[in-house]
Amino acid sequence: MTKILVVEDEPYIALGLKSDLALEGYEVEVASDGETAVDRARKEPFDLILLDVMLPGKDGFAVCRELRHDGVRTPIIMLTAKSQEAEKVLGLELGADDYVTKPFSPFELRARVQAVLRRVSGEAPEVYRFGDVEMDFTRAEVRRSGTVVLTSALEFKLLAAFIHHRGRLLTRDRLLDEVWGQDGGPTDRAIDNHIMNLRRKIEPRPDRPRFLVSVRGLGYRFDG
Repeated sequence: MTKILVVEDEPYIALGLKSDLALEGYEVEVASDGETAVDRARKEPFDLILLDVMLPGKDGFAVCRELRHDGVRTPIIMLTAKSQEAEKVLGLELGADDYVTKPFSPFELRARVQAVLRRVSGEAPEVYRFGDVEMDFTRAEVRRSGTVVLTSALEFKLLAAFIHHRGRLLTRDRLLDEVWGQDGGPTDRAIDNHIMNLRRKIEPRPDRPRFLVSVRGLGYRFDG
């Protein structure tokens, strides 16, 4: 099982990250300060570290610098509320593998985690195929019978969320959380309209959907 160390001093954020990643099948441990994070990362074999920059005592930059100086090569994704380009560059120069600015959606963070883990493990770029449709995550592109289908960024995120949770019910509230984030989003009716538009682009018969299936009174399920 892939093992992730979450370094976050805000308890509610740490709990949210732990719960969300655990649902995806990751083993998750939490450290609430920089000193503990350095000690744990030195002694235990983690596959990935999610490292908040704003930590009490030793901040995330210092943690990253110290771990890399000590030869710890565990991939690091830095999490911060700061958005200044100079700070992003600093984190990468210190040895971080990626950088996510708060607030971020659970979908975005999971995608970044998967991308870093794939890159480190040397896996081939992910292309998911169903019917005559190809979902190319590395190019952010949808193709049908080899021809590119024009999708909005929102439609791409919706389809990616369905594929990631294929075979499982997604309620409208879960889709809001996955695609729009926790700060709000469209009404249920608007979500339904987005899905209708997506069906027109990927379904052989949009009026009788084969892949994006409605679960009456509950939400939707992707059967691809």
